[in-house]
Amino acid sequence: MGLAVITFKQVFILFLLIFAGFVSVKTKIVRMEEKKVFSNMLLYLVTPMMVIHSYMIEFNPAVFQNTLLSFGLSAVLMFLGFAITFLVTIRMKRKDTPIIRFGCMFSNAAYMGFPLIQALFGSEGMIYASAFVTMFNILLWTIGYAMVSHQMSPKAVVKSVLTNPVTYSVIIGLIIYLGRITVPDILERPIDIIGSMNTPLAMIVTGMIIAGSQFKSIFCNKNIWMIIGIRMFLVPLACLGLFSVIGVSGMAAQVVLLLEACPTAAITSVFAVQFDYDQDLAAGAVVLTTFLSIIVLPLCAMVLTVIM
Repeated sequence: MGLAVITFKQVFILFLLIFAGFVSVKTKIVRMEEKKVFSNMLLYLVTPMMVIHSYMIEFNPAVFQNTLLSFGLSAVLMFLGFAITFLVTIRMKRKDTPIIRFGCMFSNAAYMGFPLIQALFGSEGMIYASAFVTMFNILLWTIGYAMVSHQMSPKAVVKSVLTNPVTYSVIIGLIIYLGRITVPDILERPIDIIGSMNTPLAMIVTGMIIAGSQFKSIFCNKNIWMIIGIRMFLVPLACLGLFSVIGVSGMAAQVVLLLEACPTAAITSVFAVQFDYDQDLAAGAVVLTTFLSIIVLPLCAMVLTVIM
């Protein structure tokens, strides 16, 4: 129960930060066009620094073993989510089907998940979270990208994965962690300070996305509600059920479960624009699942305390 209360408080804090981003746009303190600048700073600087800093802890064989476990568990849960999505939408034949499936399959693990995991589990939890996001990026830029673009060039996929900054930050972090390298305080402190910007910056960007959405069209779109049902309820319940049946427990399992239960990935809106899908549908899925996560994530955390 304690984990659920902490999760609820943390999610509520995140929503206050989201509201700050929302108000900033509505009061014209910042312009919507600046969203990309903030997103780029988050993707290419802040999040990598946070991931690298999470590995600056004393080497522990058990933690390393759990990191490898996190990679495997992450793949299992994501493929389970893919299977559920395709089973539910197997009869759907429309232009926007790929982006609907994408919105169901991929969670907002970095924007919503990282701040939550950092608050709940600290540096060790962030190591397991970085394993999840590494697997997430591999699958997003292979299966996910091929699905929405209707093409899959192995060369383009490899380039996308290898140019993702989180991939490099995990590699650097593992070198520091496995090599038991002591990072001088004069370097460790700036990395820590920049990485600590992840939570407020990620939430402000989310608030800016919400500020630019048309709420009337969001609530009237039945496909958005289908995405909500799959992403926020079916997938988390199936993942919890699977782990309960096979008896997986521990911090690594809790981290990957909470990350898989996060709302629809923010990049869904980007792909909708890039590949000419319904932009209101994509943005609406991101917005409403983000709002619902204030209920779903604490519930997931509460269940985790019971079964794990």
